[in-house]
Amino acid sequence: MLDPFGLEVLDRARCLALLAGARLGRVVFTHRGLPAVQLVRFALRGENVVCEVPPGSALFAAAHGTVVAFEADDFAADLSAGWSVTVLGRLREAREPALLAGLPPLSWRPDPEDRHLTVSIEVVSGSRLA
Repeated sequence: MLDPFGLEVLDRARCLALLAGARLGRVVFTHRGLPAVQLVRFALRGENVVCEVPPGSALFAAAHGTVVAFEADDFAADLSAGWSVTVLGRLREAREPALLAGLPPLSWRPDPEDRHLTVSIEVVSGSRLA
């Protein structure tokens, strides 16, 4: 099936598979009443997107169960092929050892004070250009 832009609509399983292979994404959240976007390194853990941020960051301040969007994509340099996946879910601090065990480094500049955040995958949509 194609969307109105002529892109192939991806099902949930394909969206999650693409997210599992990606490492860079964007969290869209509200900061001081305005939209904000933060580029993050991430890992997929089941039905959660996990990232790591400094505790003084605007993104960390938003991590109290608020609804956010998360987007990851990968496109060829000439834009002839690629995909985009968007997730809607709640942003919160992650403290569960099972969720955090074995994660790769996710911080831009690792610091022992950094905190892990998760975006629960409640709604997911994606499209592919081929």
